[in-house]
Amino acid sequence: METYGKILLIAMPIFLGLVLLEKLYGWAVKKQPFRTMDMLSSMSSGYTNIIKDVLGLSVSILTYGWMVEHWAIYTIQSTIATYAVAFIALDFSGYWVHRMSHEINFFWNKHAIHHSSEEFDLACALRQSISSFVSLFTIFLLPAALLGVSSTVIAVVAPLHLFAQFWYHTIYIGKMGILEHIIVTPSHHRVHHAINPEYLDKNHGQIFIIWDKLFGTFQEELPHVPPVYGITRPAQTWNPIKINFQHLWLLIRDAYRTKSWRDKLRIWFMPTGWRPADVEEKYPVSKIDDPYHFEKYATKASTALLVWTWFQFLFTFALINYFFLNIAKIGTPNIFVYGGFIFLSVFAYTELMDRNPYALAWEGLKNSIGLWLIYSTDWFGIGQSLPWITLVLSTYFVLATLTTGLFVWFDIRKDSAPQPEKKWATA
Repeated sequence: METYGKILLIAMPIFLGLVLLEKLYGWAVKKQPFRTMDMLSSMSSGYTNIIKDVLGLSVSILTYGWMVEHWAIYTIQSTIATYAVAFIALDFSGYWVHRMSHEINFFWNKHAIHHSSEEFDLACALRQSISSFVSLFTIFLLPAALLGVSSTVIAVVAPLHLFAQFWYHTIYIGKMGILEHIIVTPSHHRVHHAINPEYLDKNHGQIFIIWDKLFGTFQEELPHVPPVYGITRPAQTWNPIKINFQHLWLLIRDAYRTKSWRDKLRIWFMPTGWRPADVEEKYPVSKIDDPYHFEKYATKASTALLVWTWFQFLFTFALINYFFLNIAKIGTPNIFVYGGFIFLSVFAYTELMDRNPYALAWEGLKNSIGLWLIYSTDWFGIGQSLPWITLVLSTYFVLATLTTGLFVWFDIRKDSAPQPEKKWATA
């Protein structure tokens, strides 16, 4: 937990810098629009994912350590070969977990967040799940367990394997020659993120593309079929916490509404997107049928709102950095309180990004809890050594509520206010 937090202290600013560099390159050189809200939504999703991972908010039904202890038939000594085997085993496991997430209704919920951006950029790589609390697929690491690769080696290699999947989320790198036959490249992964019928549910590999070619899920990027990105049932929100549970909520409602007991049971294990016939007819949901003619999700945002959203995002970044630096000092159960506060912070400011009038209620709740935490914990002990920081935080919590109130009152309420009747001139 603490070690992973320290790794993220180094990785987070690097990822943030690379995301901004790519966006600036696209805007300045390639004349691409700078879709700030989409980018901030993606990076805020990254916040929630790393907090979940650091807090260890998931359990495995079958642990890797147990598999090694009981099923190993050979033990590889700790050499470079051990790490190579672990890397390949993780990639093999990742392919099948990834593929099943695309092919089975229930498991799609944990992966939909990653595809929910209608852009394909380095920021969307950070859209990772918080909705998976139980790991069912440790069994796919069986090859490594049989060879006796220790869980310590897997723990070292796993973050490297994850971080190595960041770079290929970009439209600015074309095909890469011979590497196209070996590793997952940006071209391969553009196909994977596309909603074009030719590309759906292809290229599930994470580092090596060989798995897709072996198991029949490979699709080359076609020069006459430009990829269109997103999910066929658009998220229609910038709030990553909502996106994480949208598909699950649809499954729950469909299972409740269908009159067929058979459908109530099988809906969870049917192919992704399947719905009971009676529910689909009575309760249709918005779906993109033509990927070349649909309107991307966008919300109105004044310069002032954009600046304020950036401030909220960066302030949350500072809070996360303090958290990761002081996990041991904060201790249990306060680390879960702190993590919950970060989740609430992200929820509140992304509701404002969505121009939801209830953003004020969420922001007020967050800031009230923040003031209480200062009073009850001295902001998790920081006030004992740096009293001025608690004053800064207190001022922020008060001003953030007032600022959000101003945006809701003078800007967002206009969206729902009745418009004056137009008077038409007559000749």
